[in-house]
Amino acid sequence: MWRYPQVLAHRGGGTLAPENTMAGLLRGMRAGFRAIEYDVMLARDGVPVVMHDPFLGRTVPGSGHVFDYDALELAAMDAGGWFGREYEGETVPLFVEFAQFCKSHGVWMNIELKPAPGHDIETGGTVARIAAAMFAGELERAPLLSSFSMDALLAAYEVAPQLPRACLVNELPPDWERCARAVDAVAIHVNHRHLTPAQARAVKAAGFGLFCYTVNEPARAAELLGWGVDAFCTDRIDLIGPEFATRVK
Repeated sequence: MWRYPQVLAHRGGGTLAPENTMAGLLRGMRAGFRAIEYDVMLARDGVPVVMHDPFLGRTVPGSGHVFDYDALELAAMDAGGWFGREYEGETVPLFVEFAQFCKSHGVWMNIELKPAPGHDIETGGTVARIAAAMFAGELERAPLLSSFSMDALLAAYEVAPQLPRACLVNELPPDWERCARAVDAVAIHVNHRHLTPAQARAVKAAGFGLFCYTVNEPARAAELLGWGVDAFCTDRIDLIGPEFATRVK
């Protein structure tokens, strides 16, 4: 059963601000969103940071792997200039500060565990441990941890079984239910491009929540909701607002 928000701003600000930054989060909030999806991985010193790519060069100038740098080194890097000159100097957020800001402003979080290669277990355990401590006694507000990595989800399960988890896949594999039950997942997150109505029915019939990424066309969003999809994230926060699911039903 899905008991979370139905429309999430992808990486904070979608296409309107640099992804996975405070500026992106604030842009999504200005659009009315109080639910976001974002990515977390570990820096060299084991401190989690908010980033999608395991390497520098796309959203952060430079070269090398995220794991080549300590968190404070990454936090001093420009993560906004690539998007536009007005965002120059926008830095890589530290996970703890980013999550605390979301919590204090009532922004629900879908945190994607994005391990650097070879650091799946450490990433899942570290992020889950921090999130569990942050939301101790407030599990009704706790974030949902999702990942493509079964090892990261298993580590999160072992460290903080009280936190909800979701299996993230591109296409629904034949053994999707076995994998989901192995980590006691509450939901399946799938690329909407590869989802079929029959698969949507199967996931729902098995008792899981069903979430799609990344849905940027209102007509497609409405179609997916008609299939029984519970929620989705979007880059087009200018076209699809936080109350979209309520309006189309």
